[in-house]
Amino acid sequence: MNRDCHPEEVRPRHSRGSATKLRRLAGVSDPEPCEGSGSPLPKSRAKRGSSVAGVSDPEGATKDLLFASGRNPFLKSLRSGAVLVSILFLSLLALAQDPPLAKSAKGGAPAQNAPQQSPTAPADPELQKIKTPPLPEFHPQVPKRVVLPNGMVLLLQEDHELPLIEGVMRIRGGARLEPASKVGLVDIYGDVWRTGGTKDKTGDQLDDFLEARAAKVETDGNSDSTTITFNCLKQDFEDVFKVFVDVLQNPAFREDKIALAKFQANTAIARRNDEIDQIARRVAAQLAYGPKNPYARFSEYATVAAVSRRDLIEWHQRFVHPNNAILGIVGDFDSRAMEARIRQAFASWAKGPEAPRAEITLTPEKPQLYFIPKEDVNQSDIQMVSLGIERNNPDYFAVEVMNYAFGAGFSSRLLKDLRTEKGLAYAVGGGIGSAFDHRGIFRLAMGTKSATTAEAVEGLKEELQKLISDPPKGEELRSAKDTILNAFIFNFDSKAKVLREQMAYEFYGYPLDFLERYRAGIEKTTAEDVARVAHKYVHPEQFATLVVGNPDEIGNQLTALGPVAKWDITIPPPPQEARPAAASQSK
Repeated sequence: MNRDCHPEEVRPRHSRGSATKLRRLAGVSDPEPCEGSGSPLPKSRAKRGSSVAGVSDPEGATKDLLFASGRNPFLKSLRSGAVLVSILFLSLLALAQDPPLAKSAKGGAPAQNAPQQSPTAPADPELQKIKTPPLPEFHPQVPKRVVLPNGMVLLLQEDHELPLIEGVMRIRGGARLEPASKVGLVDIYGDVWRTGGTKDKTGDQLDDFLEARAAKVETDGNSDSTTITFNCLKQDFEDVFKVFVDVLQNPAFREDKIALAKFQANTAIARRNDEIDQIARRVAAQLAYGPKNPYARFSEYATVAAVSRRDLIEWHQRFVHPNNAILGIVGDFDSRAMEARIRQAFASWAKGPEAPRAEITLTPEKPQLYFIPKEDVNQSDIQMVSLGIERNNPDYFAVEVMNYAFGAGFSSRLLKDLRTEKGLAYAVGGGIGSAFDHRGIFRLAMGTKSATTAEAVEGLKEELQKLISDPPKGEELRSAKDTILNAFIFNFDSKAKVLREQMAYEFYGYPLDFLERYRAGIEKTTAEDVARVAHKYVHPEQFATLVVGNPDEIGNQLTALGPVAKWDITIPPPPQEARPAAASQSK
């Protein structure tokens, strides 16, 4: 499975509408972390012990900042959401700018001399006089932080609005540390940890117990961590928390559930070349990081087959220790009482070996044009990629502002120039991706009809050059900053969201006031800052360009753009089933 989580890809999913989908699809990071790279919460598993393995951004997160994790398909999400919303928005805008022609006195045909407002007429001067008040100070409620004697970090966030309690434990050690010969191990582990039950109860028995209480205990595996979560009514906390601790410390990894998880993983492998956008995103991550890189690799039949129950047990023994864990709890409880309950539950849980740091070298492919033929489509999916930045980069805030003006939202340059004015794109977006502890992907993504493939590629290249020669400034810059700041509070409008973000900062060693720093950093960004980062990080000659499309309909368009290399996405066949012993065959 692809394990690239960035602000693009492993994020807890609280939707903020089509504009956010555009940002993720474009590869632009939100202030929130991506799943696996930033999110302490696992992806939701709508299953009773079974979920089809998916591809996290690249997918891995996420999970990359851009597609944040493998769960927001590029064209599909835009067509179903952003396209419809944008059409509605543009229609309303047109009505506002071009009111219906005045009717004649008798209600007949429009009067010939009725005044008409030009679509490009300036905005009402009275509206321009309205002054936007300054945003209020932002001081989110900081969770109580406790470090237990065994090294486990506990974050407690009281929220008495509803009689609910939920918690998540995030444990260091994820898919980027699994051996190359067993890619998919952490995905299988993340499923069977819960579905395999405990020493005393099967997974199905746990399902029945929890369903009777409208509660959940779930597990998951991501790029850099594994997670176990619970969610329940306040009145059922004791019963559900006992299940949580039992699954955490006494998993059984039953063979029948391992077989089911492998079947689901193999099903995902068999179907991974079905959708054009999934192909483009998966291969684009390989071009940016390198085909064998842990942030871009994915499962094969052979690597899934190589995973055994012993591997799952050894992974659990290697990583699941209190000094590798962060436990966050939010809900209707008293912090002192909850702290005492947690201390009691984990007092005897002894420290273990610390999870190793991931030392991963990024090896981007040659910056040239790559092509993947897909005969059953009538459009092309285009991805242009190079390396992005880490979030601890001091230029992060200026990059965020540049990203928004350039390739995120309905007022971005890419959308206005390539879709609205030139009519080249079904969907388009782009920006410099960032991850918490490794470089994200600088990605431009676009869908176009087959006949305009080459023109669309040239259009993206022109926009990159324009970003350098004419970076956002003036009203364009002000609008981008205002949009980010005005939407900022909705990212953290609940105590659960704030806790989730604080857990990410704790996990990656970021300052716990990074939320406040984010807002201040955006506010302080100037046109000079944006121009500086555009010249520093935008290098068109370093981009690898990928086109996935119908070769018959595209024709020889691509040859005019330079040398074209084909990229093989053939799925290796499953390993041969073990044959009966020779002695048995000779009978």
